[in-house]
Amino acid sequence: MGNPTGFMKVDRALPDDRDPALRLVDWDEVHEHMDTDDIRKQASRCMDCGVPFCQSAKSEYAPAVAGCPVNNVIPEWNDLIYRDRWKDALDLLHKTNNFPEFTGRVCPAPCEGACVLGINADPVTIKHHEVSIIDRGFDEGWVVAVPPLSRSGKTVAVIGSGPSGLAAAAQLNKAGHTVTVYERADRVGGLLMYGIPNMKLQKEVVQRRVDLLTEEGVQFITSIEVGKDILAEQIEKDFDAVVLCVGATVPRDLQAPGRELNGIHFAMDFLRANTKSLLDSVHQDGNFINAEGKHVIVIGGGDTGTDCVGTSLRHKCESVTQLEIMPQPPASRQSTNPWPQWPKRLLIDYGQEESIAVQGKDPRDYLVQTTKIESDGNGNVKAVHTVDIEWERTPEGQMIPKEVAGSEQVHPADIVLLAMGFMGPEGGLVEQFGLDKDPRSNIAAQYDDFSTSKPGVFAAGDGRRGQSLIVWAIDEGRRAAREVDKYLMGKSYLP
Repeated sequence: MGNPTGFMKVDRALPDDRDPALRLVDWDEVHEHMDTDDIRKQASRCMDCGVPFCQSAKSEYAPAVAGCPVNNVIPEWNDLIYRDRWKDALDLLHKTNNFPEFTGRVCPAPCEGACVLGINADPVTIKHHEVSIIDRGFDEGWVVAVPPLSRSGKTVAVIGSGPSGLAAAAQLNKAGHTVTVYERADRVGGLLMYGIPNMKLQKEVVQRRVDLLTEEGVQFITSIEVGKDILAEQIEKDFDAVVLCVGATVPRDLQAPGRELNGIHFAMDFLRANTKSLLDSVHQDGNFINAEGKHVIVIGGGDTGTDCVGTSLRHKCESVTQLEIMPQPPASRQSTNPWPQWPKRLLIDYGQEESIAVQGKDPRDYLVQTTKIESDGNGNVKAVHTVDIEWERTPEGQMIPKEVAGSEQVHPADIVLLAMGFMGPEGGLVEQFGLDKDPRSNIAAQYDDFSTSKPGVFAAGDGRRGQSLIVWAIDEGRRAAREVDKYLMGKSYLP
């Protein structure tokens, strides 16, 4: 590397986040920018470690063992940043990742969890370097449309325009196939557009990439739901191959008395409506679930729960509380969670940071189970009743929750948001294509093959693997595209 002792001389640093008091009055991205020279110093921390665990991950070990699913050649572009060769770094980054502007913003960075420096020090700021490369590429005008030189005469339908669908479409288009992407929403992007709030991913960033793909020849058809507006049979008739990138969109529900009350919403319904109303009218149309002046209870953790917290605070809610059934993670990596496993430690994300600034405390309550939801007498939510729990192992080895006597609590609530994860693709479309499912109700298709039980129909992303990370969705879309190319042409030169 350019500076073999950089990791000994430079401490890990990231750009500051905008002040919570200021960022809560808008929907702009949370993060500030870092000076170029400081980014180069951070890049110098990347060691000549011999075996860069950061740049590889195996599907069968995810998410326990960390590493980059798209196999970004991280040490090489860190070195190029340090040497001030930004365009070369961009070219190298695009060889493995179609959308570094997405992963550089919203990926949880499993690469950093596997950084060799992280064994006994703070890992390299890989995620920030990735987004810095691509943002500079757009600023300098280096990122331009590159249509294929010729067409194969083959047609492919991609169902769903989330990260896996966009990645599959981009790669198949590069191979010269004519690609049509169907999206049931009114805007392209799937999870990227309506599932992730603006403060994490500005929609101009998504649309910028969609416009480039359109210029390269990908056709996008919005407001059409395959399986309803157009039948699966017709899609199979009109195209030489089909790639299902429909996501895992069935939310886990709450089994508790009072679930039927008004004011209880799935988290994604809350987030989706908020972003659509923001984009359509800057919330002037009122077509969203408004938390202003309300007591909000978020049931569930993870990124979706955090997004509900941040969105509710921007609505100027009266209070927001996040209930988690799992124990609070430790402050640092434990001996039972060694490198290069994903580090299971307590993180303060943007939503919790904002809650601390506004409410004076972290909104998360751990080891809490909802027992019932109380009505106000008119069919609306009034309060959420909870009890503390302890996890116990049964003789069969199964972990089960046990209530702690005398720990009952009542939380005032006007809105309850369910952010407990997702179970698989929505019903109807998979059945219409006549595809087999796996035991978890996902589309049955093997990783690195991606062919379903019906010839010519492939599946990738969360609809195949279950709820996962955006970087795994991009990886699956790219790999599925290669298999589709082989199916159509007998061989493939796609990576």
